[in-house]
Amino acid sequence: MEVKINRNTKLAGELPAAVRRAAGHLKRDIESVFCETEAPGCQIVLARKELPQEQYRIAVREGKIEIQAADELGFIYGIYAVSKNMLGVHEFWFWNDQEFARKEEICIPEDYLLTSEPFRVKYRGWFVNDEVLLHTWSVGREKEKPWEMAFEALLRCGGNMVIPGTDKNSKMYTKLAGEMGLWVTHHHAEPLGAEMFARAYPQLTASYDLYPDKFHGLWQVAVDAQRGRKIIWNLGFRGQGDRPFWDEDDRYRTDEARGKLMSGLIRKQYDMVKAADADAVCSTNLYGETMELYQKGCLTLPEDVIKIWADNGYGKMVSRRQGNQNPRVCSLPERKEDANGIYYHASFYDLQAANHMTMLPNPPEFIKKELTEVLDRGGDDFWIVNCSNVKPHVYTLDFLAQLWKTGEIDIESHRREYIEKYYGMRGSVSVAERLKEYPDYAVSYGTHEDEHAGEQFTNHVPRMLVNQYMRNHEESCKELLWAINCDTLEGQVRWYREICEKGMASYREYLGKCELTDAELTDRAKTLFEDSILLQAQIHAYCFRGAYEVCKSLAEAFAGNYQRAFYFAGKARKEYLKADSAMRAREHGKWHDFYRNECLADIKQTAWVLEGFMSYVRALGDGPHYYEWQREYLYAEKDRRVMLILNMENHLRDEELFSLMEAALD
Repeated sequence: MEVKINRNTKLAGELPAAVRRAAGHLKRDIESVFCETEAPGCQIVLARKELPQEQYRIAVREGKIEIQAADELGFIYGIYAVSKNMLGVHEFWFWNDQEFARKEEICIPEDYLLTSEPFRVKYRGWFVNDEVLLHTWSVGREKEKPWEMAFEALLRCGGNMVIPGTDKNSKMYTKLAGEMGLWVTHHHAEPLGAEMFARAYPQLTASYDLYPDKFHGLWQVAVDAQRGRKIIWNLGFRGQGDRPFWDEDDRYRTDEARGKLMSGLIRKQYDMVKAADADAVCSTNLYGETMELYQKGCLTLPEDVIKIWADNGYGKMVSRRQGNQNPRVCSLPERKEDANGIYYHASFYDLQAANHMTMLPNPPEFIKKELTEVLDRGGDDFWIVNCSNVKPHVYTLDFLAQLWKTGEIDIESHRREYIEKYYGMRGSVSVAERLKEYPDYAVSYGTHEDEHAGEQFTNHVPRMLVNQYMRNHEESCKELLWAINCDTLEGQVRWYREICEKGMASYREYLGKCELTDAELTDRAKTLFEDSILLQAQIHAYCFRGAYEVCKSLAEAFAGNYQRAFYFAGKARKEYLKADSAMRAREHGKWHDFYRNECLADIKQTAWVLEGFMSYVRALGDGPHYYEWQREYLYAEKDRRVMLILNMENHLRDEELFSLMEAALD
């Protein structure tokens, strides 16, 4: 006999603690999907059965829907499977504003049976990192709600592990993550999740040689505080920021000395953890300088510690670029028999060229190739994905979740299903085409396959160039040597201008296509498209145009044409303000103020820097009395040459003067 799910369906029975939050989400989903009715609804019950860890079985038995599992995560995944497969509530329902047409009831046949498959990757999850949007945003005045929704999406994607934020946020949201059934692990710069030495002892030099007992004390406090929880203990030793410890302690000048200290401290942390829990799971990040030490044979690790290799922030499994150094050492796991994992970036922040507010610009075929090789090399114990603020990266995160579930993905089918789930059938072909084309329009800034520009390239680089011009335009910008090793700043500007000209044309074409697609859409699909793909096209198009205008401004400044430099800087500023306004325009409903704290790429700051540059070149060309440019654009021709009084009006602000220029020259 078939069973009926309706508004009166309840999840019955005793619920384990970590299952209660998922049960509450199912209750919310039932209320969202069904309308009020007097008819009785079936019961959903939990039944403990001998099943593999984290697996579930859903069946109709004796007029009830039974979720069978052997552990808490099995039940949690089973509950979300009911929500998805029976109610139609998808993984990113919250982040993609899925709407529900209310139903009277849904009938489930009596022979219904759904059995989960084992996961390809053992520990899999997100690092909620560079979370500047989530940090200041709240939903319904609930500060915790965005984090709860992020953790729910992670669980719906089959994740079981999280780094719940960076620094203070990770401490704040660890409890919530645990309550939702997730394993918690730690930032690679915060071993054991301990308080940073510089924060605990701000008056002391953060040197292990000087204060070993204080470091040990902080580590022991962290072990004691997290004892008994589901923790994957991260071991390591870095500086007080996300950088090598020897940047602050020059006693360690050789690889051997650095590796010896790190090896000893990792063993010390390992022994502390194992003393508290002999079965504890431990890991360490082979990231940046640590990987180089390990590959040189200078770092010794306990055998059962999971070694976490990392991509370079652009999805390529090579060492990351640090400043102007870019060795691109292979960072794939070496031996299948070792415990291995990866740290992978859907989003990255490097103050150079990465994506943070926009999707990874490299194609899904590239991601699949890299991660298939990771699995082939035995990197299936641990995947932690940098998801940053979730919303800009939902497609990539959904893609990566499919890989950690099965190790395989049909890219075309996945994209089509993703679009149909969230955008609906109408217009889905056009939307899918725009999504497919997104990486095709990305602009290369280097020679390697992964070196495609995110929005940081069109914001940090212009700020570098403008800043260098104002500091000393006779010298090249040293902060830009990672991209272009040129003796002169003018040469760097010419190099950048060529790339920006290509990017401006490329994204102008892509934005035009997106605007045509947008015109075809209606209702929810239109809103979501404007919130996602169209918005990212706008960010790239406006920022590349702005960056190109910056180059024109600098070229005029080099030539001593300060008025034209002022004008083109004003044009650039307008483009960056357009990009910022495009983001803020998508803050409807629950997204109110979502982009307010966009402070990493910080597109609005680029406009602010250009405002300062406009004042600078105006001082060079129109100072110190500031009347000539104003007379040129404010006065009629017959009055400009009559100089009995220099000016009859208050001096115009830069923005006012630019508006006059723009009206005259455009």
